[in-house]
Amino acid sequence: MYAVIKTGGKQYRVAAGEKIKVEQIAADVGQEIVIDQVLAVGNGAELKVGTPLVSGATVTATVVSHGKHDKVRIFKMRRRKHYQKRQGHRQQFTELQIGAIAG
Repeated sequence: MYAVIKTGGKQYRVAAGEKIKVEQIAADVGQEIVIDQVLAVGNGAELKVGTPLVSGATVTATVVSHGKHDKVRIFKMRRRKHYQKRQGHRQQFTELQIGAIAG
């Protein structure tokens, strides 16, 4: 059984037992959270698609850790103008262990 969930402005296809990295969620490590924004639920050849959400469907997940992704380097330059700008960014994430999918 799998589900398509929406969190942090992105969509993820998840199944029970998987680990995924999502945008940072304000929750403690070890805390169990319930994601109720489920867009689709599938079981084999059967697929239930919501309009836009599947009513009554939830996904439970446990927070494994928090962290930062690798640094993304931004470099801007204008040739012949003596303009160079360097910038870096590290996006924060929350790692989730997917538990049960209900719906």
